[in-house]
Amino acid sequence: MATEPPRGAAAPRVGFVSLVGRPNAGKSTLLNRLVGVKLAIVSDKPQTTRNRILGVRNYGGATPAQVIFVDTPGIHRPLHRMNVRMVDIAYEAMGGVDVVGLVRDVTDGVGAGDRWVLERLAGADGPVILMLNKIDLVAKPRLLPIIDWYQRQREFSAIVPLSAATGDGVDILERELIARLPEGEPLYPEDYLTDQPERLLAAEMVREQVLRLTHAELPFSTAVVVDRFDESEPGWLRIYCSILVERVSQKPIVLGPRGARIKEIGTQARLGLEGFFGARVYLDLHVKVRAEWRENDRILDQAGVAPRPSHR
Repeated sequence: MATEPPRGAAAPRVGFVSLVGRPNAGKSTLLNRLVGVKLAIVSDKPQTTRNRILGVRNYGGATPAQVIFVDTPGIHRPLHRMNVRMVDIAYEAMGGVDVVGLVRDVTDGVGAGDRWVLERLAGADGPVILMLNKIDLVAKPRLLPIIDWYQRQREFSAIVPLSAATGDGVDILERELIARLPEGEPLYPEDYLTDQPERLLAAEMVREQVLRLTHAELPFSTAVVVDRFDESEPGWLRIYCSILVERVSQKPIVLGPRGARIKEIGTQARLGLEGFFGARVYLDLHVKVRAEWRENDRILDQAGVAPRPSHR
């Protein structure tokens, strides 16, 4: 039997918020900040996020709310089948949501890429909030020309300067988001965090370390797939992964001298996995050459680079 909210308390709100923007705008860092748990891997290399990541945050206070945040790959001109899928994921996330958040890196000047994104936002459902990220890296006067340019392009429901890295301005953003959500009861249980399969979370944690520890030319041509995810022994996870590269010459980059680099990748990834899953982890990594894997639908499916059905 439903109970009435306390007299004077606001009705609860619930809704979906998509985070969209160009590569390296800081969408994943912002998702992690908003949800309070690291769900999306973070790297200074562009196009790190390849799949749609849903994270749920419950807010108390005078206006209780459940916000379902959706992180997306950066919007760019696709060159491979993988990139086509990534951009399609981002476009799909603009529809059927209650608020679209356009995340913008204020350390970059405005240009053709911004116009490209704004053209795709023209058909977005619901209000659009401009989220000016990385304000900790620039002087405040540098924000004014960016704000002026965007205001001349279209109307935004709100413009919020913030730093996903430090948390500055994020509380203001949260208030702006909740104010624009419809009234309603929570869609997910209170302890629900994400729809990401455990296998995919594990693969992404390994890929994060590959990105961090390998050379700049490698990230676009590497992927991680989980071959086996074994939970049969209480207190233990045994995870067997393949790190895919496109050329034979790239394999030694991942392995490193006498296998030192892949050992470090495994060590750092295992620490992250144990912290996230709360269990001891045995992690087995192998490097495999798969030419043109970015054009292979089966591998892209395994790597999670595909839109999943809407939760609406």
